[in-house]
Amino acid sequence: MKEYALTLNLVDDPDAIELYKQHHRAVWPKVTEAIKAVGIREMRIYLLGRHMFMVMITEDDFDPQRDFARYAEMDPKIPQWEQLMGQFQEAVPEAKPGEKWTAMEKVFDLG
Repeated sequence: MKEYALTLNLVDDPDAIELYKQHHRAVWPKVTEAIKAVGIREMRIYLLGRHMFMVMITEDDFDPQRDFARYAEMDPKIPQWEQLMGQFQEAVPEAKPGEKWTAMEKVFDLG
């Protein structure tokens, strides 16, 4: 298994943040099915203010470049979900051009 830690910001609007949270309390089934189908076994998203933090546990052969592209093509609902969520999301200042979720560096592991 592999572990990924990613971050992004939400737009600075309390109503939009609440709507984003509402959407995630009822994620579309096609989205969760596709996430699992590309090899993501666990996914958790945390929020502090407008700062998001996501942890993914994946299969060993998971490759973000390849498998996120596969995820986006698995069902017509997936791009719709991503577009809907994209209106709430902003890249962090450290993100590369065109990057949405930005990988974080592991600096400590008690394990």
